[in-house]
Amino acid sequence: MNQYIKAKEVRVIDPEGNQMGIIPLSRALSAAAEFGLDLVEVSPNADPPVCKIMDYGRYKYEQTKKKQVAKKKQSTFQIKEIKVRPKTGEHDLQVKIGHIRKFLERKDKVKVSVLFRGREITLAERGMELLLRISHEVEDITHVEQEPKFEGRIIVMVLAPK
Repeated sequence: MNQYIKAKEVRVIDPEGNQMGIIPLSRALSAAAEFGLDLVEVSPNADPPVCKIMDYGRYKYEQTKKKQVAKKKQSTFQIKEIKVRPKTGEHDLQVKIGHIRKFLERKDKVKVSVLFRGREITLAERGMELLLRISHEVEDITHVEQEPKFEGRIIVMVLAPK
């Protein structure tokens, strides 16, 4: 690491985190060698540059471990879509509600759409009742993130897990 340091004097921090002061680069390198560690430049833009005596390999290893833990804790979800029609039968509706429950238990959001074709648009209130019924059937494991609203010939509602 020391071949990249261009300054003649550097501010040095020992392995315990205590400042050793501003010392010549050659003395800082010998101090790092005494500890059996590396001299790592942590703040090159400072005047004089700040260097720390540390085990660089261990430092890189700990950084990758921290990234892995952060990635593991990150929650990911998908938006699944369920499409129904205003004249969807009772059994088919129960099957779709079962799918909605399964998606919500996997912590995915669910977008429920009621599609209208042709003259079915006159059944808009029936579509709204259908969405309200679906939300009531799964209200124990979900909350409505987006209330039902019209988007052209489609009514859309988004459900999110509790």
